[in-house]
Order: sequence, then C-alpha cells, then structure tokens
Amino acid sequence: MKILVTGGAGYIGSHAVLALVEHGHEVEVVDNFVNSSPESIRRVERLAGVSVPLHELDLRAEAELTALFEGAGYDSVIHFAGLKAVGESVAKPLEYYGNNLEGTLSLLRAMRAGGTRQLVFSSSATVYGDRAPVPYVEDFEPLDATNPYGLTKVMIERILMDLAAADPSWRIGILRYFNPVGAHPSGDIGEDPAGIPNNLTPFIAQVAVGRRESLTVFGGDYPTADGTCLRDYIHVTDLVEGHVAALEYLAAHEVSCRAWNLGTGTGTSVLEVIAAFERASGVKIPYTVGPRRAGDLPASYADAQRAQAELGWVATRGIEEMCADLWRWQSQNPHGFGS
Repeated sequence: MKILVTGGAGYIGSHAVLALVEHGHEVEVVDNFVNSSPESIRRVERLAGVSVPLHELDLRAEAELTALFEGAGYDSVIHFAGLKAVGESVAKPLEYYGNNLEGTLSLLRAMRAGGTRQLVFSSSATVYGDRAPVPYVEDFEPLDATNPYGLTKVMIERILMDLAAADPSWRIGILRYFNPVGAHPSGDIGEDPAGIPNNLTPFIAQVAVGRRESLTVFGGDYPTADGTCLRDYIHVTDLVEGHVAALEYLAAHEVSCRAWNLGTGTGTSVLEVIAAFERASGVKIPYTVGPRRAGDLPASYADAQRAQAELGWVATRGIEEMCADLWRWQSQNPHGFGS
C-alpha cells in the first residue's frame, strides 16, 4: 500500500514509518516540525535503506494539503500529527483545540477530495477519563477526558464515528494507546521532547545522562503496592506493529469504524520504572517524592483482548527491554537529534 503518515517525523511516527517500510509499504511523510525534527526521517532512511518523501506542511493549510492528495494515489493515511502535552493543553486550550481539531478536519476533507477513504487514527487512553474502571475496555461509554488534549481525542473520535456512519465507503481504525516508551533497538531514533519532558521515562533518561539533576515523583500515597501510580507502559516498537496490523486489517475487512486498545494489560509503578531503568543503565536516579499532581489517576491499564483477537496483535516486550532501548538511544544521543 501507499501510505501517507502525518506527524511522521515525531517519536511514534518515525518508528511507524520504519515499520511500514520494513513491511513492504510505500511511505510518505507530512510534518510541520513544531515538535519534531527532519533528522528522524533521515535516520529512518539510513536504517531502511530507502528514500522517504518528506513534505513540510501544516495540516491546516488545506489548499496545499488537498493539492498533495491530488493524483498521489494514497491507499491510506496514518494520522499522528497534533499537539500532545497534557499540561500545556490546560494552559493553551485554544491552541490545542485549534491545531488538533482543525488539522484533522482539513485532513479528512483533503482525503475525501483525493479519494482516499482509509484512516488509522492515533488516539489515547485519555479518552476513558476518570470514571472508567480498569482495565479499560473499548466499549466503555461515555468517553471523556480531564484536559483539553484528551478532549481533542474524544472529539476527533466522535467526528470519525459520525463520518463513517454517514459514508460507508470509509474504513477507519482508532487506536487508543497507553504509555509509549523505549526506542528503536539501534539507538538511532527515539523520543526527543522539546523543553522539559512531560512524561516519566524521557525525564528519567535525561537525569541519567546528566541533563537534569533529579526527578520528582508526584505522589507516594496512592492505593498501590508502593504508593506510586500504576501505568501501562508499551514499547514503541510493539505500538507501531499495532498500527501496521490495524492498517492491514482495514484493507482486508469491511469495517466502517472500529477502536482497539494497544497496551500490555499490566500496570507498572513509577518506582518500578525507576528501578528498571537503573538496572538497564547502571546509573542511580536521584528522586524525591512530592505531592500528587492534579488529574493523575492511581492506576491506568488496558484490556487488549480485542486487538489480540481481531488484529492478531499482542505486546511482547517488557519494561526491562523498554528501559534498555531507551538508555541506548539517550546515551548515544544525549541531546536528542541535536547531538
């Protein structure tokens, strides 16, 4: 298939591009580089041994995006592009609603004009909000979120469901995933957050490599075994294999719009992640336990049985491998793609 990957120069997008090429697909990337680097695609090209056309474009530039689709013959789109920091979304809600919603609507109209009707959308476990019981199952309703970033995912899912219901020619897969970590085993591509990392593992890695002095653990009094939050960490390589599986499932089945969780189904605590990273890196991670962070849940993990049954997909890599691959990336690239 010929696939257009939006946000393909980002953390998950770049790993997805590599996986798609390795599975024999023809891939092009569109990205505006707001929170990514073209260097990631150059490294993907070296790893894959092929050229990956890269279009620098904001999805909200609808005329240019529509022109990109004209005659391109894309069979499918994987849609990663969007702003994604929870805290920043609270401080800048208009920017998040504008970028994520307007960009997606522009993309869908350009796809329709160009005759491309198959889409895999990068959603998030944040759509389950704070009322869904764990483990999260795809049929839970109503979807909700506790921050503007998560609400953009809820809204986009609703748009996609309505679109598929109105026009049965569409084939749409929605992937709700949990906490992507790790990096490609080569250490050549990985997560390179701009500014202070918003997520646990890249922050730990930056402490280990000397870019930050110490880590603050938000809350040590949760009703868990060690008092810290439990999250479902999934290796980015497992995650992108789920995207390939969803893409190929849509091409082979008459499904209008379907959601799948991508997770391990296991919760790992913050302190367990720190210990695993110390084993992988041989570096002691200094940390202090601070107060709870508003909006954090005690536990969040997936029921991934639907993905296993329908996509034939299951996560196979554990937290030790995630941390080892993350450390390989960070130690070889102490300043990310700017090294």
